[in-house]
Amino acid sequence: MRRFFISSFLFTTSFAFQFPFSVPFFKSTESVYIEQAQVSPRIAIIGAGAGGSSAAFWISKARERYGIDVEIDVYERSDYIGGRNTVIYPYDDNTLAPLELGASIFVDANKNLMRASKEFNLTLTAFEDEESDTGIWDGQNFVLLLDSGSYLKSWWTTLKVLWRYGYTAPTRTKAIVSAMIDRFLSLYTPESPRWDDISAFSEKLQWASMANQTTSEYLNANGVSTLFSQELVEAATRVNYGQNVDKIHAIGGGISMAASGASGVAAGNLRIFQHFLENSSANVFLDTTVEKIRRKSDTSLWTVHTSAGSRAYKGVILAAPFHQTDISLPSDLAELIPPQPYVHLHVTWLTTRSERPRPEYFGLASNAQVPKMILSTHEGARLGGIEPEFNSISYHGKVRKFEQGEAGDELTDPEWTVKIFSKERVSDEWLETVFGSVGWVYRKLWQAYPVLLPTSNFPPVKLDQGFYYVNAFEPFISTMETETIASRNVVDLLLHEEFGTGICGALLSGTENATHTAVPDDFVLGWDC
Repeated sequence: MRRFFISSFLFTTSFAFQFPFSVPFFKSTESVYIEQAQVSPRIAIIGAGAGGSSAAFWISKARERYGIDVEIDVYERSDYIGGRNTVIYPYDDNTLAPLELGASIFVDANKNLMRASKEFNLTLTAFEDEESDTGIWDGQNFVLLLDSGSYLKSWWTTLKVLWRYGYTAPTRTKAIVSAMIDRFLSLYTPESPRWDDISAFSEKLQWASMANQTTSEYLNANGVSTLFSQELVEAATRVNYGQNVDKIHAIGGGISMAASGASGVAAGNLRIFQHFLENSSANVFLDTTVEKIRRKSDTSLWTVHTSAGSRAYKGVILAAPFHQTDISLPSDLAELIPPQPYVHLHVTWLTTRSERPRPEYFGLASNAQVPKMILSTHEGARLGGIEPEFNSISYHGKVRKFEQGEAGDELTDPEWTVKIFSKERVSDEWLETVFGSVGWVYRKLWQAYPVLLPTSNFPPVKLDQGFYYVNAFEPFISTMETETIASRNVVDLLLHEEFGTGICGALLSGTENATHTAVPDDFVLGWDC
C-alpha cells in the first residue's frame, strides 16, 4: 500500500478478505427464541457484514431521532461479524498484531468508515510507507521499478514514469479519478439522492459511460495510452479486484486508483462492523441460517424461516450476495436477481526471515534487490508470454506484539509478514522458491468481489414492498464503504415506505428537496442531518 509516482495514485491491496470471530453478548443459535406474538413491528436484516451491520445502525439512527417503533433482528449464518472482513494472527497467537485476511483498507474519501473510526474511538494505521519500493511484473520481466523514500529517489521514480509513459497519460488519468471522487463525495451531502434503479443512479452521477465500457476502452477514449492502462493501471485493478483492464468496467478501474490516504483499523476493520451492531441495539443471531422467505398470506408482512424457527417482519433487508446464500425466495422475486459471478481469490499470508523475495525466481542476479511490493500486469501474456503466477506480493512489516489496540514493539529476531494474492493456490514449494525461509503460512480462498463486466443492467434495489436488496449495488461498485452507502439508501427507502420517515426525517432527498441548506465541511449524511 504505497504511493509511488507523481500523480499520487496509490495502488494498494485494498480489497480481499474472516476468521471466525464471535461476540459473546450477541445471540447464538442456541439462544434464539422465535415468538409468534409480536408487539412492535420488526425488520429482518440478513447478513452481518459491512452492509447488514451498517443497515442496523442506520435504522437505529432513525429510531433514536424520530422515535420509530421498530425492532431489528440480524441473521448471520457464520459465527462472526464482518462478512468479507476479518483478521488472523501469526502462528494463531493473538498477542501478536493482527493481519487483515479480508478487506484491508479504506481511504480519505470513505467518509462513513472514517467517521465510524472516529465515533467509535478506533485507532487507525496509515498504509503509506515511503521507504518501500514497487515493481510491476509481467510474468517474465519487471516492466517498471519504482523507488520511494528519499527526495532524490522520488524524483528518479517520477522521471522513470514520465520516460516510459509520457506526461499525458498520468495527468489525464489523474483528472478522470479526481472527477470521479468529486461526484462520489456528493453522496455524503444532504442533496444525495435515494435510488431504486442503479442504471438511473449511474446516469445521475455521469458514470453510465464508465459502467458500459472496460477500463482500457474508457481510458483509450479519453486519450490515455494503451501501455499506461495495461501496465500501470492494470497493476491497480489486479491487486484490488483480481481483474484485468480489458475486462473490468471503468468504474472498477477508477475505484482501484482512488486510494489516497489509505488507512485501516489497527485491531482489524471488522471492529467497525461490530460497533455498528453494538450501537444499533439489534438482536444479532449468529450461526443462524436463513432458509426461505415468503409473503405472509393476506398481509403485507414477510415470514423469514431460519434454522432456529420463523418470524413475521414488516421489512426485510437482504445484505448478502443472493446466489451465495442458498435462500429460497418466491420465484417471481428470485428471477429478478440475475446470477452474479465472483472472483475466486487465493489469499496467502506468511512469515519469513527473508527481507525481500529471492532474485533468482525473477531471473535476476543473486545480489539484485527485489522490490518489497510487487504488482503484476497481464500484458506479457497478451503478447504471448507467461502469465504471472500471482496478482501481488507485498511485505507488511515485521511481526510485532499487539498491546492496547495498537501494534507494539518488534519481537526479538522478528520475521517479516508477507501477503500474496493469486488466482491459484500457491504451494509450499513455490513459497520456498520465492522466499527461501518460510515460517508460518495461512491460506484462504474467497469469493472476493463481483466480476465487474461492463453493463447497464443491474439487479433491482427494491424486490417488492418491504423487501430490499443491498448487494444490488455490488456489480456497480464493490467496496466496504459503498456497502454502507447502499445500506443507507435501502434503509431510507424502506423506512419512508413503511414508517413515513427516514434516517433524516420525512424530508425528501436529492432534487426532491425544495431548498438547499448550507452544512459544515465535515457533514456526513446519515451521521448528520
